[in-house]
Amino acid sequence: MGFFDKIKKGLSRTKKNLVQNIESVITGRPHLDEEFLDDLEGVLLSGDLGFSTTEKVMKQIRTGMYIGKVQSAEDVLPYMKSVLVEMLKVSQENQIEVYNPEVILVVGVNGVGKTTTIGKLAGYYSRQGKKVLLAAADTFRAAASEQLTVWAERTGADIVKHAEGADPAAVAYDAVSAAVARGADVVIVDTAGRLQTKINLMEELRKISRVIKKIIPDAPHQTLLVLDATTGQNGIMQAKIFKESTPLTGIILTKMDGTAKGGIVIAIKHKLHIPVYYLGLGEQPKDLRPFDLDAYLYSISEGLENAK
Repeated sequence: MGFFDKIKKGLSRTKKNLVQNIESVITGRPHLDEEFLDDLEGVLLSGDLGFSTTEKVMKQIRTGMYIGKVQSAEDVLPYMKSVLVEMLKVSQENQIEVYNPEVILVVGVNGVGKTTTIGKLAGYYSRQGKKVLLAAADTFRAAASEQLTVWAERTGADIVKHAEGADPAAVAYDAVSAAVARGADVVIVDTAGRLQTKINLMEELRKISRVIKKIIPDAPHQTLLVLDATTGQNGIMQAKIFKESTPLTGIILTKMDGTAKGGIVIAIKHKLHIPVYYLGLGEQPKDLRPFDLDAYLYSISEGLENAK
């Protein structure tokens, strides 16, 4: 199944939720009034666009009403679509730099599927013919190293790991050193996700970055945050916390196939100005796909157009 079909299927719950709720607001509303706008605002919030993003969209719709571009309930959908397209396209960025090796630091709280996502990411690069090395720097969760080892075997990646409870920075240092010595193309560093000990966790991430720079001064080249799409606005709060302590270059959204809150993509890009690089659209290794803006927009807009 291609990316377009995958993302269309993965966003089916989001589209169904959004479209059905919009239809319920539009049906039987010959005039635009404050009650209509309030109901529409509630629909956008239910799609998990978040308060600030919803507020901006509603402000644009009110402006459209004022200037005459939105004169009836039926005008709202195409106008809202154009607003969302503009919001997404302005903030989407693509990384084109090539590093050898490229060091990717992967962060995120426990339970979002971080280690599994790293395994899928290793498979993605391996299928491109790249030599991948995994660093099992989440030394505080007993199963993390074993889980990553399984993924290394499955994807043909090398792995560097220490004993449980070892210094995560030491693992990262040894892994990057090994990558340089072995001629690896990509190093993916797993990290702990104990958000309840936020201060220690963030200092640990900073330490990992410092030791990596001793070997490759401009590394890590990417710091990717893994978020569970089903958590909605809670994921935005997680991103804010991580962003305070480490420069995030991109976001991986997991479990997009199991949520009606696909609007979180819009909220992330509007509120945090961080591009979404990958979407998790299923359980299979190949179900981690690079984010395709056009496919995402089409999947959402198709539903909006059908709701007219």
